[in-house]
Amino acid sequence: MRRDRPLLLMALLCGMLDMHADGSPAERAQALTLTSPAFAAGNAIPSRYTCEGQGMSPPLAWKGVPAGAKSLLLIEEDPDAPDPAAPRATWAHWLVYDLPPTLHGLPEGVSHAALPAGAREGRNDWKQTSYGGPCPPIGRHRYVHELYALDVVLGDLHLPDEHALETAMRGHVIARAELVGTYQKQR
Repeated sequence: MRRDRPLLLMALLCGMLDMHADGSPAERAQALTLTSPAFAAGNAIPSRYTCEGQGMSPPLAWKGVPAGAKSLLLIEEDPDAPDPAAPRATWAHWLVYDLPPTLHGLPEGVSHAALPAGAREGRNDWKQTSYGGPCPPIGRHRYVHELYALDVVLGDLHLPDEHALETAMRGHVIARAELVGTYQKQR
């Protein structure tokens, strides 16, 4: 028996190492992560990305897309609507799906025309197929950016709302990442 065999078995049992079918060690897949160079997780979203600024989408970056992913889906929502002290609804700000899994992010102010080929937008809660920046009526709200890696391409869902997208992706999510920013109106 090789001397390193017990160490390999211990690593496998502790979940620190994956194995190929032939029994050789495999590198563990990197977890899906979502970040923005415009704001750190849990921090305030700069006003340029809100209704008090230019209202453009923030730049987003991700890594760790699983090898089996066929598409990516991005949702930005406000779970604190209308008042964070007594939230009654989740407000969808942006819905983008069928993003290619080879994509590593979206630039600041990306328009529908500038999305990668095949990418589609759903209808947000303003009934628009574009980014709708934070514009909370009262208090400091959280804005949750969720990135999903799916094992399918969803195809044309005819301008789906958030509920329709969640239904379509059910059973197809292979990884998820989240980035939360906050915003409170200055005026």
